[in-house]
Amino acid sequence: MRVAISSDHAGFNLKKELLDYMISLNYYVSDFGGEIIDPNDDYPDAAYDVASSVAKGDVDRGIIVCGSGVGASVAANKVVGARASICHDLYSASQGVEHDDINILCLGEKVVSTQLAKEILNAFLRAEFSGEERHKRRLEKVLKIESDNFIGRNKNE
Repeated sequence: MRVAISSDHAGFNLKKELLDYMISLNYYVSDFGGEIIDPNDDYPDAAYDVASSVAKGDVDRGIIVCGSGVGASVAANKVVGARASICHDLYSASQGVEHDDINILCLGEKVVSTQLAKEILNAFLRAEFSGEERHKRRLEKVLKIESDNFIGRNKNE
């Protein structure tokens, strides 16, 4: 599985731990930064890089770490094709993929411990979309909302 990861300064330490952890598990990981703790880096930049990579299909899943996970989730979900969610527990991480087909995990370094973050990461990366009819139906409705509200579309359509 190909995974992209990034963080702002508030998520830097946890991102580094998760990056090393995924590499030790033989995931193919693209690191979009931060490279150092820089208080001037911003979560929207970190979120955009990962969300774009996921949406384009360059990677299968994405991980974004900021202080709380909130900003990363908000920013990532602005990218068409990104389905990002904050998951600070195991159930949400696996169920989010299985039922809702989330493709980006957002974590808050100030919210979860490194050990819990690794467990959440495992639950997220090991989960697969169920493909059950009710889940496909709901996902289609989400995708329709996304396409109906895409700002870049021709207004005359």
